[in-house]
Amino acid sequence: MSWHEIIKRLEIRLAKPLPGDTAHEPLRASPTGLIKPKFEHQVPPRPGSVLILLYPEGERLKFPLTKRQEYVGTHSAQVSFPGGKSEPDESYLETALREAEEEIGVPADQVKVIGKLSPFFVIPSNFLVTPVVAFAERKPVFTPQLSEVDKIIEGDVEELLREDAVIVKEIVAAKIYPMLAPHFEIEGEVVWGATAMMLNEFRMVMKEVYHP
Repeated sequence: MSWHEIIKRLEIRLAKPLPGDTAHEPLRASPTGLIKPKFEHQVPPRPGSVLILLYPEGERLKFPLTKRQEYVGTHSAQVSFPGGKSEPDESYLETALREAEEEIGVPADQVKVIGKLSPFFVIPSNFLVTPVVAFAERKPVFTPQLSEVDKIIEGDVEELLREDAVIVKEIVAAKIYPMLAPHFEIEGEVVWGATAMMLNEFRMVMKEVYHP
């Protein structure tokens, strides 16, 4: 299939009912130690968006992820999609495109939005995130926002679709909490938690696109 045929099929599939929790739950990490994280939010979830940006490279279809800088916070040094919190009166599309331009340097006019995945509640940070799916005709020139992004990682769709793509091992979250974490390994980095759960929904959808 050509890239355009794949993207057209994906656009049609994204307009239909999505797997949602069926895709999310198998990738949810579970505490294994005596000390377990507790999250008690007193306010409604904050809206946010991430961008799953597909682009061709040679004969492969790829997408960028970011490894965050280390900082004092919930998602320090974790791998995630470009994205973040919505500004007041900003739509989820505007958020995803703005954050991608800020974090990885891809202008909004270089991408075509083709749909979205299921909204996802990120418990630790109290965000309700909308994953936006888009396509760029050619590989963008990435410019990481160094204050937030340690490096940009490039995922490969065909590698993501492998039957053995999901790996399970114990990790230590926030340097305190041991977790049994189903995850993906992309360019040597562990992609787990909320990003892995959203990525697994994308994976399930793409399997239908490639093998209808």
